[in-house]
Amino acid sequence: MQKKLIALAVAGLASTAAFAQTNVTIYGLVDYGYSYRFDARGLDSATNRVSGLNSPNSASQFNSGQQSGSRLGFKGTEDLGNGLKAVFLLEQGFSIDTGAAKTSNLAFARQAYAGLSGGFGTAVGGRLYTPHYTFVSGLDPFGAGTVGSYTNVYSPGAAFNSGYGGLMDPVRVDNAIAYISPSFGGFTVTAAFANNVSGDDGSFTPNLGGNTTGNNAKNNTVYAVLGQYTGGALTVGANYHYIAGGSATAVPNLMLPGTAYSLNDVQNFTFGGSYDFKVVKLMGLYSWNNVNLDGAGSKDVSINNYMIGATVPFGKFTGKGSYIYSDGNSAAGGDAQQLALGLDYNLSKRTNLYSAYSWIDNSNQRMNGVGDASASGGYTGVGTPAQQLTGAGGAYPAGVFQQGFQIGLRHMF
Repeated sequence: MQKKLIALAVAGLASTAAFAQTNVTIYGLVDYGYSYRFDARGLDSATNRVSGLNSPNSASQFNSGQQSGSRLGFKGTEDLGNGLKAVFLLEQGFSIDTGAAKTSNLAFARQAYAGLSGGFGTAVGGRLYTPHYTFVSGLDPFGAGTVGSYTNVYSPGAAFNSGYGGLMDPVRVDNAIAYISPSFGGFTVTAAFANNVSGDDGSFTPNLGGNTTGNNAKNNTVYAVLGQYTGGALTVGANYHYIAGGSATAVPNLMLPGTAYSLNDVQNFTFGGSYDFKVVKLMGLYSWNNVNLDGAGSKDVSINNYMIGATVPFGKFTGKGSYIYSDGNSAAGGDAQQLALGLDYNLSKRTNLYSAYSWIDNSNQRMNGVGDASASGGYTGVGTPAQQLTGAGGAYPAGVFQQGFQIGLRHMF
């Protein structure tokens, strides 16, 4: 009997030791604040007064997730021995103004992955941030948050987002695998592949017209590679992101409402870096974005983006600012530019107050706005192309300036 008790005790200790090797962390972030947005729709370009077409619009709101998306996550590692670890992360976004999940049809919409890490590097699979987004948001003084986010003018704008605008600034991809190399003297390489950009990776994929013919070979596939060097105060890198279109892809044909183009491919190349002088950190980047389409009257949508930015810490304050010039061809609606300024006050390492202001100026047919609550210009499919660009026929017009201001509180735990 005593031997049995000793054996059970040893087994219990072994089990406890094994369990102790697994480290699970619950983490999250809550962000809430006030925003005011104003645009110039209906203003006569010559007199800067209301032309009678429609009045300038504004939005005054309390919003969740302005500086950073509110979220709750679980991450963990298990030591498998010999330097090998199992890793996982599950993260969901939510809105604290309503308590609702940010994306109601996804349990962990922000990130969800599992993988292995060791001397060889890290390999994970699941729903992942793209190397493009990780790199560019790291060079944005606003960290892809608030009305000052680089994302406002990185793609053609709201009129195109339901089609291919989001693919020009890819944030996340489903059905993905990624590899991050160990550091070689400060240099790392990240490579990623996804068999289907968004949606279930099944045997059949809905194509144009809602049919379920087709297979995985016709899904949108992603190939991405990022090389980055970090040494002391300097960070520099380059990223290439390629999306191969499939028959399941349809994007709006703005000049022929009710019809659609098919997507051949999307390419994105970004080069940028930062240098921290301690009293000021400077950032800069250049990106080339191109969407190749098939269809009546189709033309490649091409945009070159240029961004400079800076953050300036002083005491508990951090000032930030950026300027982005987005040089788009006629198919992208022309050019857009954004000037953004912000100021944070750090109450602690985990809690801060923030403020941000941005101003966007669009070309005659460009439709960029200062956020999803601004009711910025967008394609509605109502009226003729001319009406859609002027605001007649119930559509939002293009070629307007927008402004946005936000204040809020962010707490990380």
